[in-house]
Amino acid sequence: LNDNPSHYKITLSGTVKSPKINFDPPFLMLMPVPLNVKTETAINIIPQHYLRQSQIQVELPELELEDGDRIYPFSVQFREGQDIVLSSDGTNKELICHISFRSPRPVSFLGNIFFIDEEEN
Repeated sequence: LNDNPSHYKITLSGTVKSPKINFDPPFLMLMPVPLNVKTETAINIIPQHYLRQSQIQVELPELELEDGDRIYPFSVQFREGQDIVLSSDGTNKELICHISFRSPRPVSFLGNIFFIDEEEN
C-alpha cells in the first residue's frame, strides 16, 4: 500500500440471520384420555441458521389443580438427541420431539411449552 491507504477502499456487505426454530405442526392438540392413561404425539423441530452446534432444552408447564395441588403432566423425549448440528450442506438437521401427557386427576390446559437453545433464544 506504500503508506497511502486512501487509494484503496474495500466495501463489505452481508446479511445476519439469527438462529430460529420452527415447528411442524405449529400447534399441538392432544386427545382427551381416561385418567392415568398416556397420550403422545411427535413434532418436528426445524432449526434454521444455526452455524454451530447447540442443544435444545424444554420448559414444561406446571399445572395447578382446583385444590391447589401442582402437577407436571407433560413429558418430552428426544429419542435421537437434542443437539442442533450443522450438516455438510450447511443446513440444520430436523429434530423429532415426542410430547406426552398423563394425569391422575381431571385437568385441561391451554398454554405454552418453551423450547430454548443454549443462547436462550
